Amino acid sequence: MLLIAAIAIAVVSPSSSRIENFRELGELRVATRVDALSYRTDERGTYAGFEYDLLVALGQRLGVPVRFVPYPDTAHALEAVINGQAHLAAAGLTPDSYLPLAWTAGLREVDFVLVGRTGRRTALHDNNLAGRIVTVRQGTKLAALMETLKQRIPGLEIVHPAPHTDDQDLLMQAATGRIDLLATDRVNYALAKRLAPALAIVYDLPLKSTVSWAMSLQPDGGLTNEINDFFNESAANGLFASTADRYFGHIRRLDHYDIAAFLKRIQNRLPRYTAYFREAEKKTGIDWRYLAAVSYQESNWDPEATSYTGVRGMMMLTVDTANRLGVEDRLNPRQSILGGARYLSMLQAKLPEEVFYPDRMWMTTAAYNIGPGGLNNARALARLLGKNDTVWVDLKSVLPLLAQPQYANRFKTGPVRGGEALIMAENVRNFYDILCYTYPVKRPLLVESDDKLPAGFHFNAQATSDMRLSQPEP
Repeated sequence: MLLIAAIAIAVVSPSSSRIENFRELGELRVATRVDALSYRTDERGTYAGFEYDLLVALGQRLGVPVRFVPYPDTAHALEAVINGQAHLAAAGLTPDSYLPLAWTAGLREVDFVLVGRTGRRTALHDNNLAGRIVTVRQGTKLAALMETLKQRIPGLEIVHPAPHTDDQDLLMQAATGRIDLLATDRVNYALAKRLAPALAIVYDLPLKSTVSWAMSLQPDGGLTNEINDFFNESAANGLFASTADRYFGHIRRLDHYDIAAFLKRIQNRLPRYTAYFREAEKKTGIDWRYLAAVSYQESNWDPEATSYTGVRGMMMLTVDTANRLGVEDRLNPRQSILGGARYLSMLQAKLPEEVFYPDRMWMTTAAYNIGPGGLNNARALARLLGKNDTVWVDLKSVLPLLAQPQYANRFKTGPVRGGEALIMAENVRNFYDILCYTYPVKRPLLVESDDKLPAGFHFNAQATSDMRLSQPEP
């Protein structure tokens, strides 16, 4: 009902002219908002997001470019569809039957929580919330739920952040205590937890839903049918699964202590070696933050690290690999980093061109652990099991099987510790995400539109997955 009130003017006084259907207009216009899950800039400074990737793929299927129009909040994005300024709204939305909109099937399921600083998790009883201050984004199902709770809980106060405030910024405020309790979804919480170990779920909320796209109730030139077909195809061909894995598949792997240790070493160890990682990026074209993430997984940025197998140094090189790369002293941090970067470059060059970014990064990481032969075994086994050997989400399900005799006996190399390679790659993904947040690249401007004439459009008819590991940043 709050959301209805927020867009009441738009419903009563609709725009005098409605948007042409996507075929006549020659583009698919999408109302969105800037947030960590739906629409943002990624580690390379390019546009990204779970819904962004899927919408770009939809545009390719439709044969038209996608025009993204960022609005300050959910209510304005929905208003744009109701007023005929956009074909779709896609902004982490949960279906609301009270609104004059049509809704697609769910892209992913979501459940909701109250989070704050580290504390004991307790059941959600009315007396536990008495006197608490809950921050919740206005015009959402969460806001409606909290208003319902407020009616029966004395002293419960509900506040709303400014429309332009990013979800992850709100979570950081909750982690530092500037926000008492924040109502959010579990995936957003898990993303922020990697940057703020003090953040904790305090209460589970009695609300579950799906993320869906909102469409006009008016005739849409066949868009509804096209989207239904796209959803069916994406579920069958693995696009939904691979896109979800890209953004969410690794975020719960690290525990509180792993994250705390990593954040501390970013401050007190990494600065000694940053220049070497940046030098390695210039020589190989590989993002220095990715090189640093691999190095941390290997040695915790300890130049004298040594394992029981005899690998040593910042990048934990074997004697044979070091000799092949011309590394004279494995314990010299600069030599080790440059050598490890060259080795990663060699490994990624061995992958076929149809393995795209970011899957190319994670396969390269796995190969760093088990060698190119081990990775080839995993890809061959994936094909044998009817999986796609060019996408990480399928390969990660196969890697642990390489140690099982019934599969290992198929290869000359015998058993391979593929499970270790999987753990390494998924850990590196998390470390890399955190380093990208800590050391961001220059970002493009995500311009938000005004209410009448959408501004700040940009076109992108290319999927974000067509980037190679070594492609320079834009």
